[in-house]
Amino acid sequence: MKKIAVIDGQGGGIGSLITKRLREAFGDKVEIVALGTNSTATTAMMKTRANKGATGENAIIWNVGRVDIIAGSLSIVLPNGMLGELTPKMVEAITSSSARKLLIPLNQEGVEIIGTLKEPLPHLIEKLIEAVKEDANV
Repeated sequence: MKKIAVIDGQGGGIGSLITKRLREAFGDKVEIVALGTNSTATTAMMKTRANKGATGENAIIWNVGRVDIIAGSLSIVLPNGMLGELTPKMVEAITSSSARKLLIPLNQEGVEIIGTLKEPLPHLIEKLIEAVKEDANV
């Protein structure tokens, strides 16, 4: 069974949308770990049927090395992203993890990925779901 960490902060809106679509697409074939930078984000993802949830810097650092896939917005790999909620230690752990990283290219931090098309969030999440489907055994 693939273990997928969904990482989000602030209100957890993006993470809860990702979690909801993962659950709809894969049912109980995947284990979803909701990792929030704050309890509001974790709670939002748990409400959309994540299997487990944990909050804060240590929880994110500890768990990203124990999953197969990490999903979230581009902000999760930018130090001080999400208005400072993503600490440099969290980012180091996420980017150093051997897990496959599936990032949604939202331009909230003033970083733009050249060559990507600007698409609505639901379309980007569908592309994330397709990338997870490409992974073996899902």
